[in-house]
Amino acid sequence: QVVESGGGSVQGGGSLRLSCAASGITYNIYYMGWFRQAPGKEREGVAAIDKDDISTYTNSVKGRFTISQDRAKNTVYLQMDSLTPEDTAMYFCAIVPGPMTNIMTFTMRLDWPSSIRGQGTQVTVTT
Repeated sequence: QVVESGGGSVQGGGSLRLSCAASGITYNIYYMGWFRQAPGKEREGVAAIDKDDISTYTNSVKGRFTISQDRAKNTVYLQMDSLTPEDTAMYFCAIVPGPMTNIMTFTMRLDWPSSIRGQGTQVTVTT
């Protein structure tokens, strides 16, 4: 299972750091990442990282968000800077088995029965 924390409300231009603690992972090869869901919008993969610290991002967050991890603790982080109201969404952590390719593949694999998703944490960015 995965448990997210660190969401909240922040003014535009501000920062938030999300954390995700995972447990019970049985896959040998997997990557961890974040996706978000805003009301009335499609689910969007935000960032993902593999065991070699290779990361991938959706274009809208490149240069603003940074994903990192501590594999020894099975924890992944998402540092979000220069937040805008368009970043407002529920943010979910996910573990996807298999080698990482890109953020689009991460998003598609979220629906695999073997993928693990958290309950989400709300991020609200105000003007």
